[in-house]
Amino acid sequence: MKRKKRKQKSNIYLLVLLAVLLAGGVGKGTNIKFADNGYEASHSAAKLPDNTNVDVGNVDISGNLDPGDIPEYSGNAYITINNNIPQFDDEQKKSTEEFEYYSDLDSLGRCGTAYANICPNLQPTEKRGEIGQVKPSGWHTVKYNDIIDGNYLYNRCHLIGYQLTGENANEKNLITGTRYLNVIGMLPFEDMVADYVKETSNHVMYRVTPVFEGNNLVAKGVKMEGYSVEDKGEGISFNVFCYNVQPGVTINYATGDSDGNGKTEYNSNSNNRQTASSSNKGTKNSNSNKNTNSSSSTTTEYILNMNTHKFHTPSCRSVKQMSNSNKGVYKGKRQDLIDQGYEPCKICNP
Repeated sequence: MKRKKRKQKSNIYLLVLLAVLLAGGVGKGTNIKFADNGYEASHSAAKLPDNTNVDVGNVDISGNLDPGDIPEYSGNAYITINNNIPQFDDEQKKSTEEFEYYSDLDSLGRCGTAYANICPNLQPTEKRGEIGQVKPSGWHTVKYNDIIDGNYLYNRCHLIGYQLTGENANEKNLITGTRYLNVIGMLPFEDMVADYVKETSNHVMYRVTPVFEGNNLVAKGVKMEGYSVEDKGEGISFNVFCYNVQPGVTINYATGDSDGNGKTEYNSNSNNRQTASSSNKGTKNSNSNKNTNSSSSTTTEYILNMNTHKFHTPSCRSVKQMSNSNKGVYKGKRQDLIDQGYEPCKICNP
């Protein structure tokens, strides 16, 4: 059974908040300068666009990002921020204290920063339950069958994914997000962190901040940061902004209303429309449709984790941290491994 979480006890809440504040964590009205620390961004689970970076100078200590600093969507599901270096301070990068924190909803019912130190003790051991009873700010149930894979425009997007902390129907952790944001933008990073923690039992400092423009009820996107503590960012290190858009649909972010007009547009209100991209009707992630026949038919050596059922390249950094009792060597075809129930590692992407 999953251990009862500390956040459910008020006295532990106070200890966690005190620790975070002492470490320079969650708080409003305080700014920190980005450290010129020379860390190399080592994220490789999904291909990061290397030509679109946002240098925002100062960031609110809670991870908040000024919407005005974000370039308009131009076809990439996410862009890097601060050269892909997460904006945790030195104390946070050293902490192995287990905690999770979810901001209170604001006066408009909108979520704020969600922040946790991901570790095996926080990860769930049971299946996710129902979340349909939660209606995040700007929520609409709307379908575009010919445009969206999965049909529904909006998902109830977990800021911190269920696979990381086991948070299910927590209204402080669910925003109105497009299918595109949920699956193409956020999920690769969530999967990478989950796999890393399962394979290493290390901690990952993890923070997700929804970015709302003015009084809009639907977020423009989310800022995601991750940093692996024990190996000083060698395993996990990223700082990205994921766009809350849906190719082929115009969204009114003030209300959550939408129009499947074949365009991808930001529409903050009925009188102010900004075009982000056009003629992107009904597109899906190109990576999901790649033909893998050439790689799957080649005989190759892979390292297996027989506990997580992931397979890796021999040079993958996760292999060095893998327990020998869980390690196996396989020589053969990639597709044969997949047919046996193994999944490719999200870090080395064999």
